[in-house]
Amino acid sequence: MPRGGETEARRFYADLLGIPEAPKPANLAARGGCWFEGPGLKVHLGVAKDFSPARKAHPAFIVDDLFVLVARLQAAGFEVIEDEPLAGLARRYVSDPFGNRIELMQPLQC
Repeated sequence: MPRGGETEARRFYADLLGIPEAPKPANLAARGGCWFEGPGLKVHLGVAKDFSPARKAHPAFIVDDLFVLVARLQAAGFEVIEDEPLAGLARRYVSDPFGNRIELMQPLQC
């Protein structure tokens, strides 16, 4: 993430995606960035001087209610892109405030 983007990161990852923020270790806190951690999930955003977003490589998160999350993201002004189901999963893509690609997936009901 770029320097100074912590507020935007918190809004996206904690407020919209619902991943709680975790404190960074004291020896890393001065570097900036944010950590978000939940059960079985850790997202650590570091600050890069010459930041360039990851537009192709991306994490994929399995979510409980994809369509509620999509509506929340769209209401907050984020573009959500639909993709074809894959191996029994409904999928959507969204970019975080810094342009990093995020895949959101939910198992399809049989």
